Order: sequence, then structure tokens, then C-alpha cells
Amino acid sequence: MSAPPLPPPDDLWEYALTLPHHVIGSGVARSTVRSILTRHSLPVLADTAELLTSELCGNAYRHASGPATVGVRWADGALRVSVRDTCGVLPAVGGGDDEAEGGRGLLLVSRCAHAWGSHADQGGSGKVIWFELRR
Repeated sequence: MSAPPLPPPDDLWEYALTLPHHVIGSGVARSTVRSILTRHSLPVLADTAELLTSELCGNAYRHASGPATVGVRWADGALRVSVRDTCGVLPAVGGGDDEAEGGRGLLLVSRCAHAWGSHADQGGSGKVIWFELRR
């Protein structure tokens, strides 16, 4: 016996998750984003959203010294995931140097997301990096 099909995603919903500055934060964010998308009938976006969320949260852990806040929002047929951290330096996409040990995360975000960007946090000294995915 199979389960009934899940209803289509609601038109608008939003979640926020505060992560302490801890090495497990990216993993907590990944599993939380996957759970949210699965429960809102958007599993088709889960793999990419999980990967890109991990990149942004990993950067927040490496470059900031305080907590990070992950926002997950669905509106107008688009998923927006944002990560707010305490580092005020805006990121730049790296060149993807084959010899470098890092620096490819935002390149991955730029290639996998429908849109992405960053801006200074209007409420403090940090920044917000975000990406959008569509079904």
C-alpha cells in the first residue's frame, strides 16, 4: 500500500535556525533544510539546497567568530536560503584553482543556484549570503 501523494507546497512559509559557532553547525543546517523541504513536498530541491546550505554554513564557521542564522523561505515558487553571520567581509567567487585546498564553495553556489548574492547585515556588523532555487 502506498502513501497518498503529498500536497503541493504552500504559497508562503519561512523558518529560521540559529547555529552556535560550532563545527557541527553545517550538518545540523543540512539535515534541517532537507527535513523542511521534504515535509513541504519539495524533495526535488533537497539535494541542491542541502549542498549549498552546507557551503554557506561552512564559510560562516570558517570566517566568522559568532553564531550564524539560517533562514529558509518559500515564496512565489522560489526557495531562498540565507545565512547571516558576524563577519562583515563580503565574499568573492574564487577562481576554482585546481591546486587550492578551498575556495570553490561560492563557485559551486554560483553554478547551482538560480540566483545568489550577499549584502551587509543592516542590523549589525555581519553579512548575509543567500541563494535561490526553483522547482
